[in-house]
Amino acid sequence: MPAHSFHSRLGCSTISFRHQRLPKALDTIAGLGFTEIDLGALPGVCDHVPFVLDEDAVREVAATVAASGIRVRSINGDIGDLNVALDAAGRAARDRHLAMLLELTAATGADALVLPCGALDHEPINSLEEDLTAVAGELAAACEVATARGVALWTESLHFFRLCFGIERAQQLTDRLDENVGIVMDFSHIVASGGDPVDFVARFGPRIRHVHIRDAVPGNINLSVGNGQVDFATGLKSLADAGYSGHFALELETRDVTHDERPAAAAAAGNLISTLI
Repeated sequence: MPAHSFHSRLGCSTISFRHQRLPKALDTIAGLGFTEIDLGALPGVCDHVPFVLDEDAVREVAATVAASGIRVRSINGDIGDLNVALDAAGRAARDRHLAMLLELTAATGADALVLPCGALDHEPINSLEEDLTAVAGELAAACEVATARGVALWTESLHFFRLCFGIERAQQLTDRLDENVGIVMDFSHIVASGGDPVDFVARFGPRIRHVHIRDAVPGNINLSVGNGQVDFATGLKSLADAGYSGHFALELETRDVTHDERPAAAAAAGNLISTLI
């Protein structure tokens, strides 16, 4: 497939090609014409970064990315359920994992590490108040470590499958967040939860640092761009009107195309979104 000329602010998450090993995924993304990526480091979702992340693994992944010539915008990672209380051993393990993910963020030249908004469960472990406070506290602590390492810390504040699954939970979390923690907006999670991207931008616009692109219908985030109900034209205009100057990434963890069809679907999505940014 010939390379396309996409908007300079539009990249592609490696999660879009999670079925391929990292070198092949990078080759596919570069071959389509994308010049930047989000790097998936989500255990069980995208294994492009080893879960057991040590110095050797950081060097290997960073070298693989560098060899591709592609710019890394963010590392999409996970250090465990941030609303779960840890014992001393658990805390040490989480701190170590965070340190290695931040080392990878710096080694790849990425702007930021992205962490989730709580466990993969809508129900709080304690009370909602306690859980939201715990998540915000963990993100603030991680942000301090990230800042010391010279990178930013962002969170996907609304995630359809996690504690903050809807816009009101995202608001409650954001009200507690350290001002230095940036927000990642994902069109698919907002629409899947029954929310409105324009409402999301109105609430959180100045704090949005990055935007994920995927289509959805209520209850389903796994649709290719154009196969769901997301009004990208209106949503992207609202971002522009709010002064958003950050970047976008196709995060096409879709289940409505075959793996063979996936490159063409990514190219079509890239072409459409490029006309709307």
